[in-house]
Amino acid sequence: MPEVSWSFPYASQRMPVMARNVVATSQPLAALAGTRMLLKGGNAVDAALATAMALPVVEPTMNGIGSDAFCILWDGEQIHGLNASGRSPKAWSPEMFPKDGVMPQRGWDAVTVPGCVSAWVALSERFGKLPFEELFEPAVHYARNGFSVSPLTGYSWANAVSNYNDMPDWMAVFAPNGRAPKIGEKFTNEAQARTLERIAETKGEAFYRGDLAEKIAAHAKNTGGAMTEEDLAEHQLDWVGTITTDFKRHTLHEIPPNGQGIAALMTLGMLEHMDLTQYPVDSADSYHLQIEAMKLAYVDTHRHVSDPSTRDIDHQQLLDADYLATRAKLIDPKVAQAPTFGIPSSDTVYLTAADENGMMVSFIQSNYRGFGSGIVVPDTGISMQNRGAGFVLKEGHPNRVDGGKRPYHTIIPAFATKDGQPIMSFGVMGGHMQPQGHVQMMVRIFAYGQNPQAACDAPRWQVLGGLNVGIEPGVDANVLDDLRSRGHNIEIPPEIEYGGGQLIYRLEDGYCAASDPRKDGLAVGY
Repeated sequence: MPEVSWSFPYASQRMPVMARNVVATSQPLAALAGTRMLLKGGNAVDAALATAMALPVVEPTMNGIGSDAFCILWDGEQIHGLNASGRSPKAWSPEMFPKDGVMPQRGWDAVTVPGCVSAWVALSERFGKLPFEELFEPAVHYARNGFSVSPLTGYSWANAVSNYNDMPDWMAVFAPNGRAPKIGEKFTNEAQARTLERIAETKGEAFYRGDLAEKIAAHAKNTGGAMTEEDLAEHQLDWVGTITTDFKRHTLHEIPPNGQGIAALMTLGMLEHMDLTQYPVDSADSYHLQIEAMKLAYVDTHRHVSDPSTRDIDHQQLLDADYLATRAKLIDPKVAQAPTFGIPSSDTVYLTAADENGMMVSFIQSNYRGFGSGIVVPDTGISMQNRGAGFVLKEGHPNRVDGGKRPYHTIIPAFATKDGQPIMSFGVMGGHMQPQGHVQMMVRIFAYGQNPQAACDAPRWQVLGGLNVGIEPGVDANVLDDLRSRGHNIEIPPEIEYGGGQLIYRLEDGYCAASDPRKDGLAVGY
């Protein structure tokens, strides 16, 4: 039996789902889309892909057909890592952008080539059982016949209108009546349905080398964008494996940079040099050590992580045990610090699925911020991400904006193994919360023995920069006072800032699936 406690000490409206075939994600209709594939005889990859295809329809506030994607999966025998993030248009150069400040958040100057469609195709071809076209059926149905908008999606949608109301193409598709659809209101998107059908029947070719690519490139040309048909045609995903660190007799797997998953690995590597379990799970001492290790990991990540082709160090050096031991020694158990980076020597949707044959999938796709760039290609329903905002403008930085380059990516799937065998596929969506969420799930489950739903329900912390730390409501006031006394500047950001987790934990026979109460979603199984 698993080495976890089945107590539920935190306020929640959720219970875990125990089943031999499961899907968990942030939107119920998308979870059911994946479950339909399992009931048709498909495997976990088929379920994950049907879920991923439905999410741009039913939760467009977080992702779109123009998103990027990453995946870690266990195929029943070994683990695989897929990086389907896109590169910037070749025409980009540092001179196109300001010399200081921040990258644009909206418009074509924030858009890199979308990669999620390529991930759908590659995963289906290599690991799927069902015909590719069948996986689109639920998504097309929701888009053409409509779906009722769920509560948290409805709140996000309403808030987004003020950000995009000066972008007519976005308004025409996502606020056709001059407003966002209300919670429970039926919403349809016929253009999106046609685009999904076109991707299905051409196995993605139309998106990168056909009529959809022509429409994307033409819209860019007509509205000041640099993306071309050549940029789309040359998109290439990569099977990259995983990078790892060991923590409490378990191994955490993350996608290698250009993603930020290495920050979670570094944090856990530092925490291995400290005996967290001598402190209670929700104590100030435990929080403090995790927060301080996360700060150190983040300053290194923000300085060194980039497209591997332009890195200035080998990213594996950041995971060197001696380097992490040295960084861990910088942590003062009683005083909060605002660290600087070291030099080692030589808005998002997440889903997970697992089947009775042992296949487990950890998959994430995202626009980045809300609806992304605000660019919507006319007559297609394709909303384009704004992953280009992940570049920096600083001269000499390995992540400086340039053409044909992948930016620093916040979206990261996670996977845990023990003794070379799968134990948990999971993720915690939410920008820079993601590696912090991964750390907190690993600590709660594998250091403190909490079950996945309890770990998901527990209040979270979030490093915000400098001495600023967000602490979710629910933490004991005495613990907050103790943290303040150590120098932490405690803030209470809105609940949405703490991300949304989905976890599938392997049992002796079947799985335990957990879904975050901070989202509309659920875990479904049979």
